[in-house]
Amino acid sequence: MTRYDGEFFRRWLVLTAAAVEREAGRLTELDSAIGDADHGVNLRRGFAAVTAVLDKEAPDTPGAVLTLAGRQLISTVGGASGPLYGTLLRRTGKELGVEATVGRERLAAALGAGVAAVAQLGGAQAGDKTMLDALLPAVEGLGESFAAARDAAAQGALATVPLQARKGRASYLGERSIGHEDPGAASSALLIAALAEAAA
Repeated sequence: MTRYDGEFFRRWLVLTAAAVEREAGRLTELDSAIGDADHGVNLRRGFAAVTAVLDKEAPDTPGAVLTLAGRQLISTVGGASGPLYGTLLRRTGKELGVEATVGRERLAAALGAGVAAVAQLGGAQAGDKTMLDALLPAVEGLGESFAAARDAAAQGALATVPLQARKGRASYLGERSIGHEDPGAASSALLIAALAEAAA
């Protein structure tokens, strides 16, 4: 079974930063329909800061890479996305501990713990039209393969379009939130797509 080291996790986050940079306009557009119109801008700033700190500090284990990235996101990103993404990565990193390399199934279990921490922090569950609608199926898919995780996250994000938001800023809109893709689910799908790209 393939094992993944700290360098792989660094590459995952660098690819995520590139994807967020590329899609920042679309994320902000989605957010302007049902949120504060700052999701793309905030995430772009956050992941740029992540790549900068990883270049400077270059932690060598998967857990240390993710923990550092999570801390950086919490300290640089405004709005809800900083704490949520920061918690996701930090908790996943903490779960991986000090192992030098990890397998895909181990990563799936750790990511599951990270997603559970996000659910607890935001008080959300599947179907609430949040990032969880992309992340929960991604964790399940990751048990099978990186590609399955990517596809499940993408489908999960699209499946938020007909939902009414029950959590976060979008929930204030009630029925007017129906018909829009959730920006957090869209950016979560980018994160998982970058993971599949790193593994390929």
